Amino acid sequence: MSTPDGHAERHLGRDLSSAVVLYHQAVAARLGLSAGDLKTLELIATHGPFSAMELARRLGLTAAGITSVIGRLAAGGHVVRETDPNDRRRAVIRAADTDHPELAEAFARLGGALGGLIAEYDQSQRAAIVSYLNRMIGVLREQTILLGPG
Repeated sequence: MSTPDGHAERHLGRDLSSAVVLYHQAVAARLGLSAGDLKTLELIATHGPFSAMELARRLGLTAAGITSVIGRLAAGGHVVRETDPNDRRRAVIRAADTDHPELAEAFARLGGALGGLIAEYDQSQRAAIVSYLNRMIGVLREQTILLGPG
């Protein structure tokens, strides 16, 4: 896989990113969403609820950008806007209580395939892979925040 000049390694990040984005776009299309909207919904469902400004900061979006995303997700019944019980002037966005069996199946199938892939490595190799992926996630989150609202 490696070449003397490291060409293959330099392209792995881009190729991985493209494969991930295209997979999520295909999954999102099942709900009539963009990949970005689906990932926003996933963030809200997993770590929310959020205020609009908290969500915008996490995603690196402007106030107008997050308003559009929330509007699309709310119109599709994916999120609910509620008054913050601690500050009635502020709204919080939480995931709606809806099930999407088709999405659950797609992610379960992916999880099984990736689980089978990582099982091919020994324990120390798996630890290195997990460490690398966690560190890569941290770098990507930092870089997203640094890019800030467009």
